[in-house]
Amino acid sequence: MDLNNKSILITGGTGSLGKALTDNILEKWPNIKRLVIFSRDEQKQFHMAQDYPVHEYPQIRFFIGDVRDKERLVRAFEGIDYVIHAAAMKHVHIAEYNPDECVKTNVNGAENVIQAAIQAGVKHVVALSTDKACAPINLYGATKLTSDKLFVAANNIRGKHDIKFSVVRYGNVMGSNGSVIPFFINKKKEGVLPITVKEMTRFNISLQGGVDMVLHALDTSWGGEIFIPKIPSYKITDIAEAVGPECEHRVIGIRPGEKIHEEMITSSDSFFTYDLGKYYVIIPQTPIWRLDEYINHFNAALVPQGFSYNSGDNTEWETVESLRKLIREHVDSSFEI
Repeated sequence: MDLNNKSILITGGTGSLGKALTDNILEKWPNIKRLVIFSRDEQKQFHMAQDYPVHEYPQIRFFIGDVRDKERLVRAFEGIDYVIHAAAMKHVHIAEYNPDECVKTNVNGAENVIQAAIQAGVKHVVALSTDKACAPINLYGATKLTSDKLFVAANNIRGKHDIKFSVVRYGNVMGSNGSVIPFFINKKKEGVLPITVKEMTRFNISLQGGVDMVLHALDTSWGGEIFIPKIPSYKITDIAEAVGPECEHRVIGIRPGEKIHEEMITSSDSFFTYDLGKYYVIIPQTPIWRLDEYINHFNAALVPQGFSYNSGDNTEWETVESLRKLIREHVDSSFEI
C-alpha cells in the first residue's frame, strides 16, 4: 500500500490513536497529499497543531466538526481517498448516564460517516470498534455493535460507487486517554489503587498495535470484514502490582455496565470467523465477494465450531514484569518502581 499522493481523514483525530496514526502515516508516506484531523474539540486541535507546525507539515489540515453533522462530514470528505473513523463516546459509565448522547455519536454518527463517504466519493472507510461490542451488556458496547453492523452492511448499499467499508475490533489500548494504566500511575501518589473486582481481566494492545491493525485493514480488506488481533490478556490485579506494589489495592466493586472478562469473538461468530495468521477476521454473512477466492487469497482457515475469544480464557498472558516493561516502552519511559 502506498499512501503518497493520497488524502486521508481521521475522525476523532486528536485522540490517542489519531495522534499515533498521524505520526506513523507521516513517517511512512511523507508525500501524502493531505491528512485531515477531524474532531469537535478546538482546544485539542490547537494543542495538536503545535506539534505539527504548518511550515513543516503543509499536508496536515485541522477541521472542526462533529460526526453528528452529516453536512459538515460531506464537506470534510471532499477529495478524501481514505477515512479512518475513530470518533466515539467511549467511557462506559458516562454512556450509561447519558445514553441518548452516546447513541447520537456512536450510532447516528456512524450512519452519517457512511452516507457522507458514499456521497463524497471516498474509496475506503475503516471504522474502529471495541471488545465491548461483542455480546454487549452496556450501552457503549451496544452502540458500537450497532455501528459495526452499519459499516459491514454499508457494502451492500454502495451501488455503483467504488467504496468499501471494514471494521477493526480490539481490546484496551495501553496508555490511551482514560485507560487504567495512566489512571493507576496518577493515583499511585495517593497510596491507594481502586480495583473493581480481583477476577477482572482485559485484552491488551499497544497504540502501535492498533495503528498497525488499521493500516492492515486499509491495505488488505475486501469489504465487510471485522478484523480482530491475537493479543495477550492481563489481570487487573497484575496491573496494580506492576504500577504500585506498595499501594493499598482497594476493591471498590464493579461499575455500571462493566464486564469481569471481555470477549472479541463469541461462539455464535465462529461459523463466520477465519484465522488469517496474525489476525482473526469475522466475514460478513452476505459478502460482496466470493468466499472461496477470499480463503485461497489469504490462506484463511475457518476456526473450530464453538470457538470463542475471551480475555479470561486467553492462552497468552502478560506478567507483572512484562507489564512494567510495556509501561516503560509505551506509556511512561521514566516509570520506576
